[in-house]
Amino acid sequence: MTALPPLAAYHDLRWVFAFGQSWLGFVAVLAGMLIVRAALDAVLVRLAWPSPAQLPAPRFMTAFWSCAVLTVLVWVLLSPVVTLMFGVALVPFSWPFLAAVPILLGSVLALSHGGVGAAWWRRLPAASTVGWLLTGFVVLSIAAAALPYLDTLEFIGVAALAGLLNARAWYGVTVTAVRHAQVEVPQTWHWRAMLWEARQALRRRTSWVPVAPVAAVLVLALVVGLARLAFTGTLHLTPTVGQLAAGAAAVGTEADGPPGLQAGLGPPGPQGVWGEGSPQSRGGQGGSPPQGKTAILVVGGFGSNCCNDANTLRASEPGMLVRQFSYLGLNAAGQPISYHRAADLPIQVLGDRMAAQVKWIYAHAHATVDIVAESEGTLGLYAMLARHPGLPIGSVVALSPIVEPGQFGQGGVPGAALIMLNNLIGKMSPYGPAGAEELIDSVSEFGASYFADVSKQHGFRWLAVVPLADAVTMPACPFPPNLVFVQALHGGLLGDLSVRQMIEEFLAGQTDVRSSQRLRDTARVISAAAAAWRMPDLHASCTPG
Repeated sequence: MTALPPLAAYHDLRWVFAFGQSWLGFVAVLAGMLIVRAALDAVLVRLAWPSPAQLPAPRFMTAFWSCAVLTVLVWVLLSPVVTLMFGVALVPFSWPFLAAVPILLGSVLALSHGGVGAAWWRRLPAASTVGWLLTGFVVLSIAAAALPYLDTLEFIGVAALAGLLNARAWYGVTVTAVRHAQVEVPQTWHWRAMLWEARQALRRRTSWVPVAPVAAVLVLALVVGLARLAFTGTLHLTPTVGQLAAGAAAVGTEADGPPGLQAGLGPPGPQGVWGEGSPQSRGGQGGSPPQGKTAILVVGGFGSNCCNDANTLRASEPGMLVRQFSYLGLNAAGQPISYHRAADLPIQVLGDRMAAQVKWIYAHAHATVDIVAESEGTLGLYAMLARHPGLPIGSVVALSPIVEPGQFGQGGVPGAALIMLNNLIGKMSPYGPAGAEELIDSVSEFGASYFADVSKQHGFRWLAVVPLADAVTMPACPFPPNLVFVQALHGGLLGDLSVRQMIEEFLAGQTDVRSSQRLRDTARVISAAAAAWRMPDLHASCTPG
């Protein structure tokens, strides 16, 4: 509430987004918030104004309108950031968060002097003003990292200390504004006089140019341009498709498995594909596969391709069946349908197709199926387990898992903004103008319930390998022991040799696959600090298990 105006305006907007009102309610709340925010900032400007000073403090209404203009400007510029944060709450993974924070920081730094002093929009902020806003950003992040672990009195003390530091930042910014407003004419004989005259002449000719807002817009344009370069392949931020396929291959070729099975199997065995009345159709009762036999289904994430690399693998000890999941399903011969990029599918459909392919593998291999799913594949995994209980699953490895999806509903203004942003990004990306619209819609409707249902299941061994970057989306809750952090970005973990070795050890039956305490502590701090900039957590309870 008492942060410097650009940061405070951002926090106001994220709270308004959190409640997902209709357009009428959204506009009404936003208008009321604008009046309150501008009035509060105007009061803080006057209270922080240095005294004595040659320049008198601005009148209340002058400061009010200046702060109101700044607040509206920040809301317009940072609406994509808040929309991205809303998307992170819906489908929690780190890339949107990591894209939003540079826009947030760059924009608020360019406007760090906003609302304080006359005609702030005509000039860029001074270095000291930028320093004070950065200090405020760090202070709020540290406070957020500390607060979840404090009792009530400690919580109040840390919050009060953060308020005092905010007050000091306000004072520093207003002192800088006063100093810049007091124009000192240099001596006429000094060489700086010519430079001063030139600068003053340039300012008079360009006084109409909104320099600060233009700088903030350029920050947004720069990040959008970098995103476009990443989509076109000019910038490589994640492993290539070939590396991912090689990683999927290594999971199968280096694991132990039963002899006599090959990646390409012939017609169904005597038991056939699961059908009505078979033992397997009754939740696996009476139809359990022989102990020791297993097969692997590898499920890629959004944008992955399929399928020949995984289907032609052979185990180092021949016989391990490894198949890559196809987002398009199976053909008439029971083989995965190939494609270049994973389709945009509702998670219910994804879960049903995953269940069908698990049943096919079981019917042909007569072995429990271990699942290695990555990113979007984990959403399909949740849907499959919730919609198809009793599948013959041995162990589950979730790479870059989507944890606690669907935290907010998609209705109202935030949902409409997210769809607009998704369509815009889709037009920039190779995935088409619809982007991930069906996935987003289905996660909004079913993601939270599927995840909650799976969180209560304990009928199989599981291991979650989480890149440290994804800690920015994790809830500030105790991490279960079989959640392992690795130093990596979201996606592409199958291409990491150390992660593959970890998967192999886990699937081989080892129970001591753990991450270092240092990484777990680091992830806990990152998660809590990032909570200051994500959507507000309206649900105080942590998911058990």
